Amino acid sequence: MSTTVKITAAEVNKLRKATGAGMMDCKKALVEAGGDFDEAINVLRKKGQKVAEKRADRDSSEGAAVTKINADNTVGVALVLGCETDFVGKNENFLALAKELANKAINFNNKEAFLASDFGGMSVTEKLVEQTGVIGEKLEIKSFEKLEAPYVGTYVHINKIGALVGLSEKEETVAKDVAMQVASMGATTLSYKDFDPAYVASETEARIAVIEKDNIELGRLGKTLKNVPQYISMAQLTPEVIAKAEEDAKKQLAAEGKPEQIWDKILPGKMERFISDNTTLDQEQCLLDQKFIKDEKQTVANYVASKNVSVSAFKRVSLG
Repeated sequence: MSTTVKITAAEVNKLRKATGAGMMDCKKALVEAGGDFDEAINVLRKKGQKVAEKRADRDSSEGAAVTKINADNTVGVALVLGCETDFVGKNENFLALAKELANKAINFNNKEAFLASDFGGMSVTEKLVEQTGVIGEKLEIKSFEKLEAPYVGTYVHINKIGALVGLSEKEETVAKDVAMQVASMGATTLSYKDFDPAYVASETEARIAVIEKDNIELGRLGKTLKNVPQYISMAQLTPEVIAKAEEDAKKQLAAEGKPEQIWDKILPGKMERFISDNTTLDQEQCLLDQKFIKDEKQTVANYVASKNVSVSAFKRVSLG
């Protein structure tokens, strides 16, 4: 003779709050577990494992980028919780889970330690499996970045891009401005000084080849040809290179018949243009060498220097 287990609404609600699962899923789990709360959690977890196995090869290209800064603003973490669809990525419960994960992640130095850490009696990895069963989509931590500095600031762009910036001292406005720069312009390194010479050399060759190929087509069409730079990074602009560029500029001014007494007024602009034309790699990839998005007349380095602070590091995570 079978015994029917009576499940109360309070028990269902308790399990729902603990797991985030739907009411009917919670009730079924409690019934299957004979009313045992812990066993009901195991039932839901097993369901999540089955769903996770089926969806293991799915692409979790959507989700949410979140950041967390500690109370002293000296440590920050940025992570991306990935899912399969934009619909789930915008769901309030999903976003709440992402933020809760970030709150825990700030206590760990790397993704592996974080995934293995406790999350309400299970590991973070197990929690993601459980929630895969609840939500019905593959969930995973796609990115994990941590930054420590005397002052850490952050900026998150519509839950798609998260940025952390470390400054030499507290300056909230500068931290947010530079974090916005990191989010929008996608720098990969702090300064041109960080580049490997071999990388700069190969990138120079590749870029010149592309421009020369484009110019063949432009010439065929009778259009203005693109400038072919000799260099692409400040790392290549040695004192000798700068001196030669200045000498070439003076020769050009002389050929144009410009009076020598006014050269001092013209040369700075020409040299500025030469440097700009020959540092395209820096402008694309180096945070400090990029044009400041709020004032393109100056670089990020100029902006932070004007505020008497310096940038020590930055981190960026995104869905893409």
